[in-house]
Amino acid sequence: MHADFMLFNLTTLQPIMKPSRSEFITVRGLRYHIRHWGHEGAPKLFMVHGWMDVSASFQFMVECLRRDWHVIAPDWRGFGLTENPGTDTYWFPDYMGDLDAILQHYSPDQAVNLLGHSMGANVVMLYAGVRPARIRKLINFEGFGMPVTRPEQAPGRYLKWLDELREPPSLRTYATQADVAARLQKTNPRLTDERAAFLSGHWAAQNAEGAWEILGDPAHKITSPLLYRVDEVTACWKAIAAPVLWVEADDTDVWRWMGPKESARIEIDRRIGFIPDVATAMINDAGHMLHHDQPQALASLIEQFLA
Repeated sequence: MHADFMLFNLTTLQPIMKPSRSEFITVRGLRYHIRHWGHEGAPKLFMVHGWMDVSASFQFMVECLRRDWHVIAPDWRGFGLTENPGTDTYWFPDYMGDLDAILQHYSPDQAVNLLGHSMGANVVMLYAGVRPARIRKLINFEGFGMPVTRPEQAPGRYLKWLDELREPPSLRTYATQADVAARLQKTNPRLTDERAAFLSGHWAAQNAEGAWEILGDPAHKITSPLLYRVDEVTACWKAIAAPVLWVEADDTDVWRWMGPKESARIEIDRRIGFIPDVATAMINDAGHMLHHDQPQALASLIEQFLA
């Protein structure tokens, strides 16, 4: 394992960040990177990140936790320091398979506290309905699901996938780490210079030519040929046995995938209604990357829910 540190100017009176340490384990044949914070004997809290993100994304929120937790956060397959599977298409059930193996590795006999953000939140919601006994408490950050689809969309979806396979996607590179940080701040204007500098060193790395490459497999950008079957998803949500904390940001724009804001809100609330035991919370002055924008508020909310 190795540790990552970030020091602040002493004049700010800000504490030194909690160090994380890295471990690599084999998960379903892939070399998987697992990030740990805290003592191994402390209560476990698993966190899984979203699309085009990495485990280090949770650093600021972990820093604000007051209790001593053993936080365990993987880089999903094809992201961060985890190995790419060498495929041209990523299948969503593989994330559940990876999560199942990771939980079995670190907590084979106990139900777990599990948190997911965005894509990761959609993974944990499905998983909690498929293996309800594995989850003690579940936290969903902005895991709304995808828009409702109709069967007649299938031919066009398959065609789009086939066309994209002919011209594989790529990700742009950046001249400097500062350029990577600026890119992160363009997506999230609330991101401070210090946080952008930290994240840029985990979100990207220098290649042999000296350019900075995003640590994400471009194949993640390929459209899934499979339609999003919301009835199947909500059937899984109905089977969740654990208490769920559903958290949204007041300035999120993720709902735009579901159409106009008013109709999107109706559909989101309809989906929440399928969760048997759910509490909802809204985080003010935050966008979709709410754990970057309001880590203190989220840490407090998490610990109240897990108490």
